[in-house]
Amino acid sequence: MKTLFRGKHFITDQEWDVEELETVFEVAKYLKTKFALGEEHRLLQDKTLFMIWFDKSTRTRNSFEAAMTQLGGHAHDLPSERLQISHGESAQDTAEVLSRYGHGIAIRHCLYGEGNRYIREVAKHSKIPVINMQCDVYHPCQVMADLFTLKEKMRKIEGKKFVVSWAYAPSYMKPMSVPQSLILLMPRFGFDVTLAHPPEFKLMPEIVEQAKKNAEDAGVHFEITNNMKEAFEGADVVYPKSWGCLQVTQNPEESMKIAKKYTDWICNEDMMALTNKHSYYMHCLPADRGYEVTDAVIDGPHSIVNDEAENRLHVQKAILALTMGGRP
Repeated sequence: MKTLFRGKHFITDQEWDVEELETVFEVAKYLKTKFALGEEHRLLQDKTLFMIWFDKSTRTRNSFEAAMTQLGGHAHDLPSERLQISHGESAQDTAEVLSRYGHGIAIRHCLYGEGNRYIREVAKHSKIPVINMQCDVYHPCQVMADLFTLKEKMRKIEGKKFVVSWAYAPSYMKPMSVPQSLILLMPRFGFDVTLAHPPEFKLMPEIVEQAKKNAEDAGVHFEITNNMKEAFEGADVVYPKSWGCLQVTQNPEESMKIAKKYTDWICNEDMMALTNKHSYYMHCLPADRGYEVTDAVIDGPHSIVNDEAENRLHVQKAILALTMGGRP
């Protein structure tokens, strides 16, 4: 177990080694036990986290704020339009000033081509840890909670088949950050990963290459298919969700027009019947019910979506406690 985390940025789990990530899971388990017993765990007494939001949120916003409260600190809820960022203040100036006021900065910025670049610019000038609450490239806290959930549920994950699949949704052009973070993280811990999507919905090529390298280094399989049914066959875990065809177009209307060709990419009972008997259905939420997934699946016996959502709290508490209050 590694113990030197104070001041360390968490922009992508790809930049933390497996031993560091395992420490996060150990601390998350400890803090979840404390939470279940109703025991105080005020590890960040009187410390402040600045949460900067460029995008809407339910689970991320509330889990981070609850995490800071339960750790004895305080989270400032800062929509970007209410900050001088909206008037053009630079990432450098924001980072340097907030570094003098508190102990951590968390940012959600999902605009394609801008989010990750902005977060890294803040991190470059920040004297306190910067945590990625989701950007256009990564959603590290979500997938860490996903993996933590599977570690709780499964006796063994090595060699199990994990499917990341595109699914149709008419609501909006969703970021690629969740599927990209999933294909990066899951092979590192022993899953054989299958990525399924229609031809137009490719992920960023550099991320796919990193995922292939992660799988090779871990001695597991990584494959890509354009057939959802083929991907689901014999799966132990399925994670079907929508994302935009951002490698083809950044135009929302054009992306949704392309997506309408694939309305049959839905996770229903017939699709789940192709998976292993005790398989798990996962989703970061909110899911577009009736499009990405049927009620029978998301509310059914395979679904562990609410366990995932709860574990956002515990994993994020671990990340905050280690980076904002851990050993220097």
